[in-house]
Amino acid sequence: MLFVDNHGVTDPRVNLAIEECVLRHVATEEPILLFYINEPSVIIGRNQNTLEEIDTDFVRAHNIHVVRRLSGGGAVYHDLGNLNFSFMSNGRDHLHNFARFTEPVARALRSLGVDAELRGKSDIYAAGKKISGNAQYATSQRMFSHGTLLFDSHLETLLKALNPRQLEITSNAVQSIRAFVVNIRELLPVDMDIHQLKEALLQEIFGNTGVSTYELTPADWEKIHEISASRYQTWEWNVGRSPRFNVRKQDRFEGVGKIDMRIEVNKGLIEQITIYGDFAGLQPVAELEQRLVGVRYDPDALADVLGPVDISGYFGSLEKAALLRLLY
Repeated sequence: MLFVDNHGVTDPRVNLAIEECVLRHVATEEPILLFYINEPSVIIGRNQNTLEEIDTDFVRAHNIHVVRRLSGGGAVYHDLGNLNFSFMSNGRDHLHNFARFTEPVARALRSLGVDAELRGKSDIYAAGKKISGNAQYATSQRMFSHGTLLFDSHLETLLKALNPRQLEITSNAVQSIRAFVVNIRELLPVDMDIHQLKEALLQEIFGNTGVSTYELTPADWEKIHEISASRYQTWEWNVGRSPRFNVRKQDRFEGVGKIDMRIEVNKGLIEQITIYGDFAGLQPVAELEQRLVGVRYDPDALADVLGPVDISGYFGSLEKAALLRLLY
């Protein structure tokens, strides 16, 4: 096995590109192990609807990255308290065999005094609580199996970031998730930081033979940044790849009346919008509907389109900010 050092990169858009570059472009006979730590981010599964998985206002206000990964499964929250691992190997013989890839990690954790074991299909548990979720992805000739290790993550931020449409978060919710997941740091008999954990895992996985490495070349880094820019930094991949979905939002405004929005979004773009209500506008609201078709379903894009529009002809005294909140 060879270890790839990501040189302390914490940008998820680059770390996911490192993983993809190694999978697709680094040809070795030996399996490869990659560790990485991401700054606050929500990592969306390949087939998920981004906007249905996150609290968009919260992640924007807290500068949390939202990035789609290659593998399937659910959305996960990463921060500097999560250690992520990825095993890459030739062939597809071990696709869906999560135990092959989680057992070395669980064994290493047990050597540190954490009673870790695989439960269900792909989760690692300790002390009866989840500490790791895993997913896989395969090309025609290679595959990776990757997962998170919840070491010292901020669970309240996790809840708020993955909480769609601003549902109220209470202290009871935080306690509830603590009943299901646990930070590894709480279980260690001897305290260490996340970097010490990574080194301990490396030593246990590689044994006494020493950690053999593959050093990323300048050409590798060039390819990594190309992949990051063309995929993981793009709206088209992170949001636009979302499946078709419908939105219905309504509210009643004093002096205006009721407004009911029916929006159909496909590949992140407004494909159809119909505005109902008992508001009394002088101009046909169909004009506004037509203006919004084809626009990204994104607050900045909506604000740009509506910026020069005088909406008083459609909705009277309604403030534009209120309309934007209703649209998104």
